[in-house]
Amino acid sequence: MNNTHEKKLSIKSMLPFVAIILLIIVMIFPIPYYIEGPGTTENLKEFVTVDNKKDSEPGAFYLTTVGVRKATLASALKAKFSDFQELVSKEELMGSSTSSEYERIQQYYMDSSKNAAIEQALKLAKVPYEMAFKGVYVLAVDDNSSFKGKISIGDTVTGIDGKTFKSSEEFVDYVKKQKIGQEVTVNYSQDGVSKEATGKLIELSTDKKAGIGIGLTDHTEINSSIPVEIDAGDIGGPSAGLMFTLETYEQLTQKGIRKGHKIAGTGTINTDGVVGRIGGIDKKVVTASKNETEIFFAPDDEITKEMKKAEPGIKTNYEEAKAAAEKIGTKMKIVPVKNVQDALDYLATLKEK
Repeated sequence: MNNTHEKKLSIKSMLPFVAIILLIIVMIFPIPYYIEGPGTTENLKEFVTVDNKKDSEPGAFYLTTVGVRKATLASALKAKFSDFQELVSKEELMGSSTSSEYERIQQYYMDSSKNAAIEQALKLAKVPYEMAFKGVYVLAVDDNSSFKGKISIGDTVTGIDGKTFKSSEEFVDYVKKQKIGQEVTVNYSQDGVSKEATGKLIELSTDKKAGIGIGLTDHTEINSSIPVEIDAGDIGGPSAGLMFTLETYEQLTQKGIRKGHKIAGTGTINTDGVVGRIGGIDKKVVTASKNETEIFFAPDDEITKEMKKAEPGIKTNYEEAKAAAEKIGTKMKIVPVKNVQDALDYLATLKEK
């Protein structure tokens, strides 16, 4: 009898320790999901340098981010009951990419965003510039490519067999003229290090011509009479394009377009100045409001018939931003913009603070 009683006592005394271990598992150990939530609001005076000088004028332009972190059981449960936190699978976040490939793609998007912003600002400020071709960005590698496992997503291909090119079209045309199965040496840059890889050209399914088997796009760099540098640190993605454009334009012209106001926003930018749709705008509205910004530029993007068919309840970024602002009861003004000129026109109506 004593032994049984002692056993029961022993099990009972262990329960608190088991509970603590389970709590640690729930709170600390990650599960294969991510949580997207409000990120940071970053002052672009810290990021953009024009003619080797920083912006010192009153007010500020801000970029906004979506925070992404690995989920635990506890944080996943909390996210389910939060208005501005979202639980997403690795596949929903990264597609079929690995974590390192995803980071490289995000860096490519950031680099392209900076380039487009600088080009747009230089155009608006009527500052001469030229585009320098640096090679081709690798956006995808076919499974049947003999360079798979050698060249990675996010690398920049700079040449083949020692030959360099002035455009991606010239690069593709050269490769197509080679023979399927021919061995070539590809020169490329990976994380700033020059490398080369040898493999055989494959038959492309699109036109039955020879190819390396990579998805590609131009890697260009802008050279202008007034040097412009944008250093975004470890922030990735294309969504700061509009705000980079406005900050660069302000520094190039010194017109004081902010008039002392704190202005945040989001949206991609292209070489025509069109402001494009981005993800997670509700979370960006939350972080901008917490930072006490007064104005938030939101893309007033076009919703196509195809987009409505795929997602019947889809709204424009501006509509999403307005809804988020109403939900949190912010005084921050949400301003719709279709292009960078819309933003400049609105700024022209502001009174000096």
